[in-house]
Parts: sequence; C-alpha cells; structure tokens
Amino acid sequence: MVRLLRRGKRFAVPRLPERVVDLSAAANMLVDEGLRMMEHPGVLFRPGPTGRRAGLAAGPDVWEVVRAVRSARAAEPELGEHQLLAMLAENTGVPVRMIRVATGYWAAYPDEIDAEIAAADAAEESAEQAWRRERALLGG
Repeated sequence: MVRLLRRGKRFAVPRLPERVVDLSAAANMLVDEGLRMMEHPGVLFRPGPTGRRAGLAAGPDVWEVVRAVRSARAAEPELGEHQLLAMLAENTGVPVRMIRVATGYWAAYPDEIDAEIAAADAAEESAEQAWRRERALLGG
C-alpha cells in the first residue's frame, strides 16, 4: 500500500495497476488520464482485464462504442450521420451525445482504441474456436 499526502492529510492508495512499477509512473499515468478526461469530458479510465482503458461515464468502454459504430456503418452504409447515430442510440441505449464523446476520443487516440478492438476481436475468435473444438469433441 502506498501512502500519499494530500493537503496535509494522508490517504492510502490500495494498489497500483500492474503495469505501473513505481509511484512516479503512477503519477504520470494519472496526470495523462486526467488531461485526457479534461480534453474529452465524459470519458474516464477504469481497470479491466486488458489494463486501464477509456470508458464512458456510466456507460460502455470507448472501444465498444467505436466497434458498434463501425458495425452499424458496415451494415447500413446508406445512412447519414444523424440517422446512424440515432440508430446506435436506440439499439445500445447510449445517448447520441455520449456516442459522439466516444468517437471524438477515438479520433484523438485511434491507435489506443483500435488496439483494444483488435484484442477483443482476438479474444472472441479464440473463445469461439475453443467452443467449436469442444462441440466437435462432444459430438454436438
């Protein structure tokens, strides 16, 4: 446990993310995340199986929204921007304003979000292959 001083008071940080090896790295990570949250109001950072990632406040991860936008665009290429956003909002329950927050974050940090999407796609493919092998083994 790390103990820090804040305005004369001590508070404990129960654990740092695994990729953070020291307090200086933790401070850098938190400053970077704080600046990104200021740049993109509505985005926050949370831990998960792939490490800390950008998510919408009270909503899905940014990569999930971007993947849904891509999927909807591929399925409905003739839709205009407003129609596409309205369809996504209706189908996902994520307000249009928050979909725009997610796409704005992706536009600023495409490599980060694309890597999350690629990791999710790979994990899903691996799980499906394992399921198919098990079904083949069991005869189902």
